[in-house]
Amino acid sequence: MSDIEIRKVSSKKELKTFIDFHYDLYKGNAYDTPALFLDDMNTLSKDKNAAFEFCKAEYYMAYKDGKMAGRVAAIINEKANEKWGSKSVRFGWIDFIDDIEVSGALLKAVEDYGKAHGMNQIIGPLGFTDMDPEGMLTWGFDQLGTMATIYNYPYYPEHMERLGGWEKDNDYVEFKLPIPKDIPEKYTKVAQMVEKRYNLHVKKFTKKDVYKGGYGLKMFQLINEAFKDLYGYSEMSERQIKQYIDMWMPLVDFNLVTGIEDWNTPDHELVGIGITIPSLARALQKCRRGRLLPFGWWHVMMALKFRKTKIVDLLLIGVKKEYRNKGANALMFADLIPRYQEYGLEWGESQVEMETNDKVQGQWQYLEHIHHKSRRCYKKKL
Repeated sequence: MSDIEIRKVSSKKELKTFIDFHYDLYKGNAYDTPALFLDDMNTLSKDKNAAFEFCKAEYYMAYKDGKMAGRVAAIINEKANEKWGSKSVRFGWIDFIDDIEVSGALLKAVEDYGKAHGMNQIIGPLGFTDMDPEGMLTWGFDQLGTMATIYNYPYYPEHMERLGGWEKDNDYVEFKLPIPKDIPEKYTKVAQMVEKRYNLHVKKFTKKDVYKGGYGLKMFQLINEAFKDLYGYSEMSERQIKQYIDMWMPLVDFNLVTGIEDWNTPDHELVGIGITIPSLARALQKCRRGRLLPFGWWHVMMALKFRKTKIVDLLLIGVKKEYRNKGANALMFADLIPRYQEYGLEWGESQVEMETNDKVQGQWQYLEHIHHKSRRCYKKKL
């Protein structure tokens, strides 16, 4: 039996090694969508990520026979724990070779970290917030990933079962949605009715709206409100929102972003938002070790600006609770579907949805939707 050495990340150089392990482990994989190195660096850096205003974390690397064999982040989100009345330590950014000793040692490091901070359960994979990738892939290993979700090898959930003590905390599903040649008649009729009966209207955005007109802040404040009751969610602070605007909005084609406004209110309140982007999966696979230089930027630009993809990622879709039964989603997709058709997009990726969230899944009832991926968050008592 080989000894497994666990090393805590304690320098910027070691953090780079921590991030780079994923690129090495998944080199040449046809389905993994690697994160941009700089995005992970900013997210994991305690002096840059605004989530550290209410989170604490440590990062661990596993070495076997002197060679790096795995990594994991241990995270405590104090805001989420307070909101949900829990004492949970999260594990995230977990990767490991197919060796049960390695995976076990990594998770034990997180357990020990949690116990040292008075936690009584470990859950994951989760990030600092819901804006980070979450959930271990348990089905759909032959499906292309997205930039907002985790891809992992099939042996990961097998290890979770073998290690013992772990049980389901929450399951997610994802859907593949072929873009219809014609807008479903139901959407068209509902959209027309919504405008007349409820005075709800489509809002399209410009960069000026987002960066100078305050709509970037409004979009994410709306996401906060729409997502507040979802599993483990903790509201984003204004500083976090600014960081997400800086991270996501440069990637956005505003033709593919649609808001819904209530014109009954004096300021035309934003009550729904759909942020969708051309898939960057293949482009990111071509970025050497997640770097935009020297040539990665070109592949990303081709996907974003020259429509060199057939997939659209439905990145963030949120509607205020009191408007969900008023057809706001139908109005949104009645606007987006013709734009997808114009761009030559062939299908959409729904991102993660809780398996129990029938209302969210119900928004696809008038579209062909194919369940093609499942993932799980696990929990274990400490």
